[in-house]
Amino acid sequence: MARSIWNGTITFGLAAVPIKVHSATEDKGVHFHQVHAKDGARVKQVRICSKEGKEVPYKQVAKGYEVRGGEYVMLDQEEIDAAAGEHSKVIVLDEFVQAEQIDPVFYDRGYYLGAGNDGQDAYRLLHDALERSERVGIGRWVFHNREYLVAVRPLDGVLALHTMRFGDELIDADSLDIPKPSRRPNRREIEMASKLVDSLHARFDPSSFRDAYRDRVLDLIKAKARGEEPDLPEAPEPQEDQDLMSALEASLGGRS
Repeated sequence: MARSIWNGTITFGLAAVPIKVHSATEDKGVHFHQVHAKDGARVKQVRICSKEGKEVPYKQVAKGYEVRGGEYVMLDQEEIDAAAGEHSKVIVLDEFVQAEQIDPVFYDRGYYLGAGNDGQDAYRLLHDALERSERVGIGRWVFHNREYLVAVRPLDGVLALHTMRFGDELIDADSLDIPKPSRRPNRREIEMASKLVDSLHARFDPSSFRDAYRDRVLDLIKAKARGEEPDLPEAPEPQEDQDLMSALEASLGGRS
């Protein structure tokens, strides 16, 4: 069983819930090492002092924040940890909101919460209260030298925690250089597009989706490991612009 990555307490009102945080996701991406193309040997990353031009031992590396060009304020780990204050081991749930009020753009990473030592009763109480009220607890969590806005909710019989982005971390869409539509779609186009959306309606099942790109890369790696030189597909030709109504009608052709 995977070990917890953080142990602490959730508080709401005067109630305290000992919890353990576990990762809810697993990185399945294909990761490459940097190697020397000439001989296939690993390329090492070294730390070089920009002033002395010499390699710096890891124990001499400090954390610095640049306040002006080339001038840094140094902080050690103890000072950084102290900045968490009373929240270093506590997640305080400040308010409870309806889940649908949270736009998905605010969600970041997901974690499972387990009950901490002697905390099973308090854990179940919080879970059942959130499930019954259909609300999500909103609080703050200090983790890996950063404070996160978090949402705590019931999920599949346990509690889940989601790190969230603060409001000032989102880019305002109006500030982007996105061309405005040249015209509004007419009523017939909207009706046709709505029919296409309805015809593709399904209940979301995450298990029905796979990372096809990862699978193709792994197949390529296995083939080259066997000494084969696989044929690479040619890049598809760019599609020509198609009349919108013709595209909608063609999409609905086999779905009417």
